[in-house]
Formats: sequence, C-alpha cells, structure tokens
Amino acid sequence: MANNLSDNDTSAPGSQSPIHLTNLFECPVCYEYILPPILQCESGHLVCSKCHSKLGSCPSCRRPLGNVRNLAMEKVAEQVTFPCKYAFKGCLEKFFYSIKENHEDNCLFRPYHCPCPGTNCSWEGSVDEVLPHLKSSHTSITNLQGDDIVFLATDIDLPGAVDWVMMQSCFEHNFMLVLEKHERIEGYPQFFAVVLVIGSQAVANQFTYRLELAGNAKKLTWEAKPRSVRDGIHTIIQSCDCLVFEPSHAKHFDPGNGNLAMNVVISMKNFKV
Repeated sequence: MANNLSDNDTSAPGSQSPIHLTNLFECPVCYEYILPPILQCESGHLVCSKCHSKLGSCPSCRRPLGNVRNLAMEKVAEQVTFPCKYAFKGCLEKFFYSIKENHEDNCLFRPYHCPCPGTNCSWEGSVDEVLPHLKSSHTSITNLQGDDIVFLATDIDLPGAVDWVMMQSCFEHNFMLVLEKHERIEGYPQFFAVVLVIGSQAVANQFTYRLELAGNAKKLTWEAKPRSVRDGIHTIIQSCDCLVFEPSHAKHFDPGNGNLAMNVVISMKNFKV
C-alpha cells in the first residue's frame, strides 16, 4: 500500500538535504501553494489558479499559459500534507489540500480584522487584541457590563448610512451590538441590528441573544445565536440574518426625541445560577 507523503519524505540523489515536496507546489507569482486544479503553460511551468486567471503569459518562460491540466502533479498533491497558511502566526497543523481551506477558515491563528463598521480601519490582530484595539482606536463606542442592558441609539432620523455600536461584556466574553441604517436596496432605507461575539463561531454557538423594542403597547423581538465578528457586519446585512425593521416601524418605539432604546439580553446555553 502506498504511504501518504509528508513534505520531507524523500531526499535528492547524492545529497543529505531533504526535498520538501511542498516546495514543488509554490506559485512563482504569489508564493501560495498551487493546488488542484493545477494548470501548466506550454513548457510545463505551473502557476496557481488565482494567478493563472490574471496573467496573459507564463511568468517563467513568457509562453502562453493555456488551460492544460497537469494530472500527475494533481495526483501528487492528493498525497502531500500542506502547512496551514497561518503557520507564520504559530499554527503547526498540516492538512491534505481537500480540507486545508476549511481549517484555515476556522484556524485559531487566523488574524481578526477590525469589526467596527463605518470605518476604513485596516487593523488586524489576535482575538485577544480586538477589544483593546476598539477601546483605544474607536473611543466613541459605549462599553456596558451585564447580560441584560439597554442600548440607546440617538438621532435615528439622520439621513444616509448611519451606524451605532456598543460593546457588552458578560459571561467572561465580549459582544458587539451593531445597529445600522442602510440602503441594502437603493432608495429603501432599513434598520439592521445584530449581536456579534468577539471570538470564533464556535464561541458564539455557546450563546443566544434577544433584541427587543417595546413601547406604545407594541413589541418587536428578535432571538438568535450571535454571529462571530469574523463574518463582518456587511455580510450579515446582505443575508438579513439579523433584526430588520423599517423607519416607519422605528417611529412606533421612538418616544418623540429621535432616539431608540433597544433591550439586549445575552444568555449562555446550559448556564445555571
């Protein structure tokens, strides 16, 4: 039976140094791994599929790239374990290419991007650095303690895209409430409200949250699991996986001063007092 190949299973003839098989799959343009489908130029040079779609000629010999599959290299790729793309951050795991991407989407070493909406902040760092970053660089964000709080959004009648952000700390975790007025469909403004956890979706799955607008004998409630800040508020809004309501609905819960009070309750599954 053939054995699966690691990146140091063989040696060059007459040499004491191992041949790292993963080096054979390094794209000469972006230096990422060339994974199936593997395409070659007329001379047999390889580039990854992402670079292949952007190039007009082979970067090695300048001949046409074409769309010829290198089936032999694809067979080799099936037997090689590749390191996680976040190895430089400390991940030591190696995977077959078929499951490598799924791991990287959930890798604990994958950096987090700034989750604050309405900014062009390019910060990224570890999950433990997200909250300190928000406190130091986005000082307008309100920070509240407790699993049952009231978030006050002021001046909800402001035109254009507007967002309100609050941090809520409870159960030894930090949550971000985002309320955004946004035209998902041009000329049709709506409010979108969601709770995100500063952490992975696995952490988020430990909790549920409830958003509630109440007043004038009316109540509007949304209950769901939090989303991870990895998802990004714009992705969530596009999927409408959040509390969505119209400006005309908001008027029912506005006491008349252009403000909106939203009750936010975080619950931890199987939590016992």
